[in-house]
Amino acid sequence: KNATVSPTPSLPMAAAASALVPLPRCDEEYVKLNVGGHLFTTTVTTLTKEADSMLGSMFSGRMDLKKDHEGWVVIDRDGKWFGLILNFLRDGTCALPAELTARQAILQEAKYYLLDSLVKFVLNYDRDATVDLCTVPVVSTETEQGQLLASSRDGTPVVLLCYKRGNNRFSYTQPSDDAYIRNIELFDRLSYKFHGRVRYARDISGNDGHICTWCVNLVLARTNTKEKYVHPVTQIDSSLHLLIHLLGERG
Repeated sequence: KNATVSPTPSLPMAAAASALVPLPRCDEEYVKLNVGGHLFTTTVTTLTKEADSMLGSMFSGRMDLKKDHEGWVVIDRDGKWFGLILNFLRDGTCALPAELTARQAILQEAKYYLLDSLVKFVLNYDRDATVDLCTVPVVSTETEQGQLLASSRDGTPVVLLCYKRGNNRFSYTQPSDDAYIRNIELFDRLSYKFHGRVRYARDISGNDGHICTWCVNLVLARTNTKEKYVHPVTQIDSSLHLLIHLLGERG
């Protein structure tokens, strides 16, 4: 008699495939990092994005990694900015903080991890950033003063601190010294406080014959006329109130 062979029960398609091709383990792709007490979870692909970096070498499989008792890979480094570093590796860009000290700290970390692209990114950011400085021009002739006033056709008040101590031989007394310094200090405070709303300049020509005077030239937007207010050295408070009043009218 011919022997009868029982057919092998067929396996479901998914089970058969899993029996033939081992499924990858998820925990082989993801890495848990403890950077100075800050915990991160990311992929090996992200960490090895720059193969020549320290992170690329650490997670290339060629190095033994130090892990704690919970399996977190330990990196003895301040982890404050490590999340930003991971975002840069993922996207090729990141939002840098506005504070210069923070960017300097990020630059230091980028250099430590040998991330050349991040180093260039931070340096280019600082190179391209524009700093809104409070600049105060100095005019010494009536021509220069006229050019300064003519450039303020948008209605921005122009404040001139006109001073030349040589106009009066009594200007070097102690009371005059005190008043002179108070004017300069007030001018510096105002030029910084109202930077962008009022244009400030120093006039050292001495053409008005005074030791120190305040001149506010307001070019009105509609009438295009100029109003000039001259205050002697003793009327510091009045000068301050005038400026506040002018700024209030401009909104």
